[in-house]
Amino acid sequence: SPPLQYGIVLDAGSSHTAMFVYKWPADKENDTGVVSEHSMCDVEGPGISSYSSNPPAAGTSLVHCLNQALRDVPKEKHAGTPLYLGATAGMRLLNIANLQASDAVLSAVAATLKSYPFDFRGAKILSGEEEGVFGWVTANYLLENFIKRGWLGEWIQPQKKTLGAMDFGGASTQITFETRDTIEDPRNEVMLKLYGQVYKVYTHSFLCYGRDQVLKRLLSKLLQAESYRATVPHPCWPTGYHKSLSLSSVYDSPCTEKERPSLALNTTITVVGTGNGSLCALHVSKLFDFTTCSFSRCSFDGVFQPEVSGNFIAFSAFFYTVDFIQTVMGRPVHLPSDLKDAAETICATSWSELLQKAPKLEKRLLDYCAVSTFIYLLTTKGYNFNNHSFPNIAFQKKVGETSIGWALGYMLNLTNMIPAEKPSSHKSMLYNYWVILILLFVVTTLTSLVTAVCLLRRS
Repeated sequence: SPPLQYGIVLDAGSSHTAMFVYKWPADKENDTGVVSEHSMCDVEGPGISSYSSNPPAAGTSLVHCLNQALRDVPKEKHAGTPLYLGATAGMRLLNIANLQASDAVLSAVAATLKSYPFDFRGAKILSGEEEGVFGWVTANYLLENFIKRGWLGEWIQPQKKTLGAMDFGGASTQITFETRDTIEDPRNEVMLKLYGQVYKVYTHSFLCYGRDQVLKRLLSKLLQAESYRATVPHPCWPTGYHKSLSLSSVYDSPCTEKERPSLALNTTITVVGTGNGSLCALHVSKLFDFTTCSFSRCSFDGVFQPEVSGNFIAFSAFFYTVDFIQTVMGRPVHLPSDLKDAAETICATSWSELLQKAPKLEKRLLDYCAVSTFIYLLTTKGYNFNNHSFPNIAFQKKVGETSIGWALGYMLNLTNMIPAEKPSSHKSMLYNYWVILILLFVVTTLTSLVTAVCLLRRS
């Protein structure tokens, strides 16, 4: 088998960090779809942005996974293996809240990464647009939508439509898709030239619309609506569940600080689940602004978005939520109404019943009602998917053995593995010459044989 090359990307998300080790045949680096996931490792503990008061611990947290990488990548390949860390919306928020702290965390992380024998190439915070576009590149690369090799080794542009990508993390959500429409806001337009083909791509990242920040913003809205009383009902929490929380846990984020009350932040409030699906939906819909728009059309919060077109792949928390609906609740999700009905059913299920259904998911169980409702409103009222376009969304987290997310696209870009120009047919031309030579040889041999037989007969 051909010698392999490796690359490592740390995806430092808001709620946790994952390390991906990629591999590819050394002689094939400009083919599409040849890079695959060799292994992965989930870093124990929270995301690096939560180490703002103790930056060195952010670096230390990565050691277990980096040591696994030392074993996963053959020793003689360590020095030639690029290593990247990209941080997303958790660090974007920390960067807004406390620039010194975010710099300190990145420096601590970089110091740890430099101490390993790999080819460390930097730790940085990705912009929301980069995160969206690299996720789109990953999905389309893995599905071989950009280019293919024909059976003669020649390059074929498969004329396949690319797939839109929807990512839903802990602190932001992204939508990215190719469009023919005019993109009215230049901030949402990305032109990509891959393998000689030009793609006009629409992308937007909504900060504070990731799962954990949505739940915080929802709590804030509910507390506000109930004037911060000692006991507050939560229509998205299941009946039979209640817990006390301090105001500081709700207002410790740039996503909620504008709503911070004048009360002492060490005040505790008891929140009680009331499991009311329609009331939950009413409150969740208040997290979006559907009224202001200075373009011909908008998704929400005044952000331009062309009409969604083509097929989409929805990964990360989109996948986990829909997977919960399908496997735990045993319900299909084909149409928007399926999602709406499933959300209402989850909301109406008591805490004890939920625990019975999925004891292993206890940590997240509380939030499936709100998150399912949010995904329903985001896709239908926000992005404008309807009965016709919603069935074109595949909720999926992997292609083959490789996770979908921005990490692979990020590495492909930084290692220049996707050329802008169409690869020269040099290799394939050689291949074609061989085919022609072999055919000539076969024809010549056959001709000689036939001639010989004829001559023999004559004599």
